[in-house]
Amino acid sequence: MSKKVFVSTFPFCRTNPKALDTLESNGFEVTVNPLGRKMKPNEVADAAKNFDALIAGTEDLTPLVNVTETLKLISRVGVGLDSVPLDLCKEKGIAVAYTPDAVSPAVSELAVSLIVDAMRKVTYSDREIRRGDWTRPYGERIGGSTIGILGFGRIGKRVASHLLGYLPKEILVCDLLDQEKSIQEFSELASNIYKVNHSLGKNWNPTTIRQVGFDTLIQESDAITIHTPFTLDTKNLFNLQSMSRMKPNAVLINTARGGIVNEDDLYQILNDQKISSAAMDVFEEEPYKGSLCGLENVILTQHMGSCSNDCREDMEREAAENVANFFLGNQVELVC
Repeated sequence: MSKKVFVSTFPFCRTNPKALDTLESNGFEVTVNPLGRKMKPNEVADAAKNFDALIAGTEDLTPLVNVTETLKLISRVGVGLDSVPLDLCKEKGIAVAYTPDAVSPAVSELAVSLIVDAMRKVTYSDREIRRGDWTRPYGERIGGSTIGILGFGRIGKRVASHLLGYLPKEILVCDLLDQEKSIQEFSELASNIYKVNHSLGKNWNPTTIRQVGFDTLIQESDAITIHTPFTLDTKNLFNLQSMSRMKPNAVLINTARGGIVNEDDLYQILNDQKISSAAMDVFEEEPYKGSLCGLENVILTQHMGSCSNDCREDMEREAAENVANFFLGNQVELVC
């Protein structure tokens, strides 16, 4: 009997059928999310409880893992594992795999584009034109600014590499791990970029990169971009108290996970103009329909950090290959 695979993530194989072909050509019976949207936890549990494998997005899988008696593998499309109850999976003998590298280029580029957008008020200007206004709003540049990066893993490091070309004054790194070695490497790269620009007659100074604590990050950064997992320690990390200590001109970017930024508190901070603006790609409940939709000084995107054609196709293909290799007895890098 062929193994049955349920695909809960949305979208799946929108631009390229290779992931689906990989599964079907190896004899798997595949059922794809029929709802055309992100599935809710209980919907995943009801739909996938009798399957052998699940290809998942960011859906909370706790209800599914609790009820299933057949599931042998969860293959995450993406990097985060906060939606997967790993301890419960170990207890029930369910293996877990993910695709941590494929997503990094797309998310890092979106994060930088949102920093530029928020600092230069690009989306705000677009809204003005559409309602007949023309104020030519002033903004800030990355060049000469202090940019804070919360979380210096795969994506955080890529963001830093992109930012160096803009010649920020400083990049502040906040991470639980000691990042001294990586910071030294980035400092050498910053020095080389400075030399190239200096030879072209540019008078900027080389970017300084240093590791700091969270309090320094929020107090000194002109822009903060979040690239840390959602955990009990990071839940509501950006709340009324912490965001009130940010600079009045600061922007806050979240392309990581919903729940790290308290959305109600962010609404109050932005509504009171305590910080300049924010950009949110992720939310506690998706699709998002909350109060932030009523504000002008926030950019809202549709959890689309991974949604470049190439990265999405790579993530889906790797997730499908993890399923095929697991059941065919080939080597798979498992989280548990």
